[in-house]
Amino acid sequence: MKIETQKVELSLGNAKILNGIDLHVGEKEFVGVIGPNGSGKSTLLKCIYRVLQPGKGAVYLDGKPLKSYAVRDSAKKMAVVAQHNYYNFEFSVSEVVLMGRTPHKRAMERDNAEDYEIVREALKTVGMSEFENRSFSTLSGGEQQRIILARALAQKTPCLILDEPTNHLDIKYQFQLMDIVKGLNLTVIAAIHDLNIAAMYCDRLLVVENGLIVKSGTPEEVLTPEFIKAVYEIDADVLKDKNGELHILYHPAYRKMRKDHEESSDV
Repeated sequence: MKIETQKVELSLGNAKILNGIDLHVGEKEFVGVIGPNGSGKSTLLKCIYRVLQPGKGAVYLDGKPLKSYAVRDSAKKMAVVAQHNYYNFEFSVSEVVLMGRTPHKRAMERDNAEDYEIVREALKTVGMSEFENRSFSTLSGGEQQRIILARALAQKTPCLILDEPTNHLDIKYQFQLMDIVKGLNLTVIAAIHDLNIAAMYCDRLLVVENGLIVKSGTPEEVLTPEFIKAVYEIDADVLKDKNGELHILYHPAYRKMRKDHEESSDV
């Protein structure tokens, strides 16, 4: 599935968050959206998955305006994995994953054997089959995120949107989640804070700053020391390992301050 936005603008109160965003995500492309906090990354994704409505501009799914889709129909096109998932009631893991079947059901239609098979398949994909009958609330943060991913997979959509899904997860669960998503062969748009993870998993990066896409390209094209300094205000080296993977090495400011202090003390 292809996703496009044209001149998308959005204001919240008196603050203009998006200033005319144009993007194109191709069939089965894994695109990362990066940028500093408050740049508009999550707001842009929320416009795409219909939590927010742009004040101006439009979003297109496979060339068709998003607003022309019924909510149920767009939910058959794209599923979302966000960073926060709270429930006020005690749901079992299988009940949470079954929620992903909602767009495919008529009002009051009961779950059937096919739905339960899809749930089992989704749980197997995320490595959580043995947790089917556990209470969702008893799981760790990383386990919960894998269940939320399973719920998204149960929607059977050609597109997956990751809205900062690895925030607050330890490194093990960050890699587990991204490994699973990378292996799905779907169209993926992901807002990502960690530039090393963005470099490892994304085919292309879009840089959002002050509500605009200011740069686009492969991780190698985008993630340069000059870019990192200009956008994130930190010094870094960008290296490539023997497998061709990019790695970003950050240089904390205190080291330079300490070195300058030692040099001035020697004078």
